[in-house]
Amino acid sequence: MSLFHITRTLPEDATEAALRADVRHGLTGAFKTLPPKWFYDAHGSELFERITELPEYYPTRAEREILLDRSEEIAAVAGARTLVELGSGSSEKTRHLIAALTGLHTYVPVDVSESALTGAGHALIAERPTLRVHALIADFTAPLTLPDTPGPRLLAFLGGTIGNLLPDEREAFLASVRALLAPGDGLLLGTDLVKDEGVLVRAYDDAAGVTAAFNKNVLAVVNRELGADFEPDAFDHVALWDAENEWIEMRLRSRTAQTVKVPALDLAVDFAAGEDLRTEVSAKFRQEGVRAELAGAGMELTHWWTDRAERFALSLSVVR
Repeated sequence: MSLFHITRTLPEDATEAALRADVRHGLTGAFKTLPPKWFYDAHGSELFERITELPEYYPTRAEREILLDRSEEIAAVAGARTLVELGSGSSEKTRHLIAALTGLHTYVPVDVSESALTGAGHALIAERPTLRVHALIADFTAPLTLPDTPGPRLLAFLGGTIGNLLPDEREAFLASVRALLAPGDGLLLGTDLVKDEGVLVRAYDDAAGVTAAFNKNVLAVVNRELGADFEPDAFDHVALWDAENEWIEMRLRSRTAQTVKVPALDLAVDFAAGEDLRTEVSAKFRQEGVRAELAGAGMELTHWWTDRAERFALSLSVVR
């Protein structure tokens, strides 16, 4: 029996339908928005990998530091026989945790990319021949059905990705996570922490302009997939710190008054000079806020680990 299994819960046409819905909704509102998930075509994913290596962008290094330093402790506390990872991608960041989970029976990576899941699954089995990998091609923001695997389960949501969700979206997401877990199961959550505004803004507006190119890539995706005529050079990359909401916003600011056509949606979108299109919110957190949000979803925060500079945190919460 093969140790690698993959299940598609995402319809073949779901990505195109979601893009159409998001673009129509986001570009026809009073304040224009596009969700950050549309950054990540092949080119966008390459740009993001470059971002993670920039001196200004600390979250990836900080989270990796915690996983290197604390994986054995996390594994001992969690005692998981099944590890579920949402938005797993290449599964690179969880390799140390998987190695530390000596009693691990099954790894369940969840991602929209079949190629990423297949490559990561076979690589992990090559490293650990007894590990079962049951991959799910799915959108973790939609309702999930997990395979029948032994407990306790540890569900990992890393990278600070939860910060891309607005507060009401986070509430719904954490409730959906709680619904997947049984008493004794846990959630390992990565959260970027509130810190100096200058440090935060530089992390999203690097001197080399890689983040600006990444931000504008969403326009290239809409052009390619929906026949739009966005001119990326007609927009400026902007990163703003919202102190009241404690989040970074990435925006694209129209340099001139212009009209953008999206033929696939029979849509013409007017931009005023200086008008912003918001492409990402990245919330930053404090421990007490994370604890409160988890408690609201029926989970108890029991462990809190940070990197040595206290820039990023991994928390473990359990279902009682």
